[in-house]
Amino acid sequence: MRLRTLPVVCVALLALGGCSSVRLNKAPVQAGQSTPTGAASGAAASSQGAGAVASIQAEPLAAGADGGAAGAAAGPGADVARSVYFGYDSYVVDAKYHPVLSANAQYLSAHPAAHAQLQGNTDARGSREYNLALGQKRADAVMKGLEVLGVAPSQLEAISFGKEKPKAEGSTQADFAENRRVDIDYK
Repeated sequence: MRLRTLPVVCVALLALGGCSSVRLNKAPVQAGQSTPTGAASGAAASSQGAGAVASIQAEPLAAGADGGAAGAAAGPGADVARSVYFGYDSYVVDAKYHPVLSANAQYLSAHPAAHAQLQGNTDARGSREYNLALGQKRADAVMKGLEVLGVAPSQLEAISFGKEKPKAEGSTQADFAENRRVDIDYK
């Protein structure tokens, strides 16, 4: 009798073993909606993220900064920054990066076929799981900021690389600061 139940138990264990324990939410985030990620989700997380983008105002682009005749996949011109940096253990978009969001939002609004991948990154400190969740919160905060400025959610994808894609390889405070960012990558 035991030999007949062994295959059933093995199949059940294999099926459960294929399930992922870390899930990244890739669904578009509507303005004002909180996306829970990781263990730090909840009221505190949503209030921090919501306040981070509430005061963003659109600013006009300089002439020629929209990429000109380059294709929609090229993104805005080289004079438009494509990275937003964050403080240690934070996912609040600092006011000094509002012009970066505004310039990229103007480009995306003017080019409805363009698609931007928002890549959240962290420094090397912390566990892999914590950094993946923090990188996702940073990407979601930038996404919400762009949506507030009029970008269609279908043009945006927020993902997290955590600490797996460093820009600076060292372990100084300047290196850590360089790695705490969201890169806006046009596809």
